Amino acid sequence: MKKERHDKDFIHRPTFPGGQKAMKEFVGKHLQYPTAAREAGVTGTVRLKITISHKGVVTEAKVVMSLGFGCDEEAARVAMLMRFNVPPNRKMRIVFHHHINIHFLQATEPAAQAEDPLDPQAPAEVQYYYTLTAAAVPAAKPSESTKPATGSGASYAYTLSLGPEADE
Repeated sequence: MKKERHDKDFIHRPTFPGGQKAMKEFVGKHLQYPTAAREAGVTGTVRLKITISHKGVVTEAKVVMSLGFGCDEEAARVAMLMRFNVPPNRKMRIVFHHHINIHFLQATEPAAQAEDPLDPQAPAEVQYYYTLTAAAVPAAKPSESTKPATGSGASYAYTLSLGPEADE
């Protein structure tokens, strides 16, 4: 008969507070795309081997798979900012090693990101659709037809342009 193992018999690994989704948000918030990589159009993934102390602090970030153009240094900088939750492991000070991937992707249209949607000078376009159905048609006078002109329902599409170019 095998001996039943209890949870206290195992060493617990550190976890990022909030899980993988929170780690992606953290990296996205703190990552700054290097200028040299942006100008060269470099995209890809930097793979790091990080060392996590018994307190949950990243003490070392070593590049395993390089991308160059300053991306390696930026990935290591962001990894060093991370903090992990380390559960007590039978009162031992254990150092953990973990591999993480940090992705560098450029937006396809950088000008679209720079536009402020709340800028009053920026042109705006609104599309409005209106469909007439039998229930939406008001009661007509006895001499008028209650059916819309195009059959069972008529559709209308309007495009409204707002902003400085709308006057031209």
